[in-house]
Amino acid sequence: MSERPNPTRSRPAADGILDGLDPEQREAVLAPRGPVCVLAGAGTGKTRTITRRIAHLIDTGQVNPGQVLAVTFTARAAGEMRTRLRSLGIGATGPSVSAQTFHAASLRQLRYFWPRVFGNSSWELLTNKFPLMARAARRAGLSTSTDTVRDLLSEIEWAKASVIGPEGYVAAATRLMRETPSAPEQIAKVYAAYEDGKVSPEGDRLLDFDDLLIYMTQMIDVDPGVAEEFRAQYRCFVVDEYQDVTPVQQGLLNAWLGERDDLTVVGDANQTIYTFTGAKADFLLDFPRRFPEATMVRLVRDYRSTPQVVSLANRAIGAARGRIAGTRLELIGQRPDGPEPSFEEYDDEPMEARLVAAQIKRLVNSGVEPSEIAILYRVNAQSENHEQALTEAGVPYQVRGGEAFFTRTEVRQAMRQLAQVAERGLRDGVEVPTAVRAVLVELGLTEEEPSGAQARARWQSLQALVELTDDMVAENPELTLVQLVRELQVRSEARHPPTVQGVTLSSLHAAKGLEWDAVFLVGLTEGSLPISQAIKGSPEQVEEERRLFYVGITRARVHLQISWATARNEGGRARRRSRFLSGLAPEPAPAARGGSERKPKRGPTCRVCGSRLSGTTATLLGRCDTCPSNLDEDLLVALKDWRRERSQSKGVPAFVVFSDKTLLAIAEQGPTDARGLVAIPGIGAAKLEEYGEEVISIVKNAGQK
Repeated sequence: MSERPNPTRSRPAADGILDGLDPEQREAVLAPRGPVCVLAGAGTGKTRTITRRIAHLIDTGQVNPGQVLAVTFTARAAGEMRTRLRSLGIGATGPSVSAQTFHAASLRQLRYFWPRVFGNSSWELLTNKFPLMARAARRAGLSTSTDTVRDLLSEIEWAKASVIGPEGYVAAATRLMRETPSAPEQIAKVYAAYEDGKVSPEGDRLLDFDDLLIYMTQMIDVDPGVAEEFRAQYRCFVVDEYQDVTPVQQGLLNAWLGERDDLTVVGDANQTIYTFTGAKADFLLDFPRRFPEATMVRLVRDYRSTPQVVSLANRAIGAARGRIAGTRLELIGQRPDGPEPSFEEYDDEPMEARLVAAQIKRLVNSGVEPSEIAILYRVNAQSENHEQALTEAGVPYQVRGGEAFFTRTEVRQAMRQLAQVAERGLRDGVEVPTAVRAVLVELGLTEEEPSGAQARARWQSLQALVELTDDMVAENPELTLVQLVRELQVRSEARHPPTVQGVTLSSLHAAKGLEWDAVFLVGLTEGSLPISQAIKGSPEQVEEERRLFYVGITRARVHLQISWATARNEGGRARRRSRFLSGLAPEPAPAARGGSERKPKRGPTCRVCGSRLSGTTATLLGRCDTCPSNLDEDLLVALKDWRRERSQSKGVPAFVVFSDKTLLAIAEQGPTDARGLVAIPGIGAAKLEEYGEEVISIVKNAGQK
């Protein structure tokens, strides 16, 4: 903090600061010092604009590099900002702009000013809050399980971000109707005990990351000397992703500014998706009211996505309601035309995953890099089917924003305990699904989803394991627990993504700020997107889910597919597609419209008599053993001839291509498209990709004879 401002220009004029800017970007860059608000839609070049603005202010002598403090929300974004500024000649040989996160900037300032305010008392950064929170939970009579403690940490982080102390927590949680992991009164006790535990009898303190902002705000507010020195150092402020600021961050920004208004903010209210952490779009929306003389610029030219993707994004957010919706930006695509986004409905989630994997394989074969493809979903538990399908298809992948399914702690615990139960053996009459559920109940599986994000994520993983077990038993009713454990282990070992970059599997929240050539937005059903907690909550929560949908759409540059499955598993309870698809996707046929009109099946059923199937052969053929076969013998002969040629050309036994039973099922069912082919058990994404077109062609030719 010792550097003093220098009113003279610190560097020669930079060439090219205004080169390549569109009219709106140029307006933002050239706006005079003072309050500036840039409403920047997805893909409109906001980072380019704000770094050019900073460079222009420095180049024209309006501010020195060391007087600029630019804050953003991730270290990655701050690093990108510094890199772009260096490319413009800022900080390459002289003073540099301070581009940091709120927390990093506060940490640096606190270390400098602490001795002046607190004298000889010391403080230490609390990097691991878990033990202290666990002790506080124990004192309040709550569980100290990992999930409980993590959910308490998240809730108290929200309270501190919202400038709510222990004494005001109960009233705030009640007023806002928050879904809390424990009773608000208990959380308030934990909160108070946690805060007390950070202060020693000698007055020394432990400060968590939220405290960095709180203490720095207070120091500027109560100590005129601190305020004067800080404000003499920093005179120009830039805030990126302004729609995501929390009340505590806004309080710190106010303290930094004082009575000044040399502030540039950049944001898009329609990408407000973090209110659960305390973020509020109100600060962005109220900016013109706070600064009536502010320069307002709207960036609407989208350089990321094709006009087709942009049009869909505009229509998706155009249906939004509420105050935030009033600021929507009508984006204008600047890229050449591309394919229209597609909408696909599948019978169940495993089929959705297999066919998405098959389409990804085709994209890769056509030249699209796997690292330029993403599968996006609402919650991490949805990744399991897609991990399995990509593994079968031989497509490398990486999981972002969460662990791969078989590496999750709760799944590893479940597999260990299932192995122990299998080793002891099951009692007579106990079925495999029952035994699995009994084990998972001990690990936290309950009848209903629990509250608390961590507990819910654990529950969702365990529930996914239940559904995976049910699928495997449906395919092989004779499956033993020993065989099940062995198969789960095989799948676990097969799902080690290569170290090379692969297809990205990501939650929508973790995908914010990223983009890919091709995006598969999956699981668009009521209860998934919008998520069930939002549906049970408030209209504002549903609108945030709509914004999350919009963020997902705007991650795609060229290819975009939006899909949903009408049941979770084969023959499972029917579900409605997401309300967000209304007016975007073609309306379903009357017989399938609405979940209540669809007749749910109970597992695999006979396509002849409708009875429930049992046994691997019946399930494979899709009919009871006693029901008449509609076998096309000529088609079966053609399929066997084709299989013989394929096996000889590959140098492998015929059954490696397709088993006799699989050929029999194809000859009976006569699938004429990929959807019908993958509905036959045993035909996954890999075989669909390798043999699908040939087999479908054979079936169609047989039907024309």
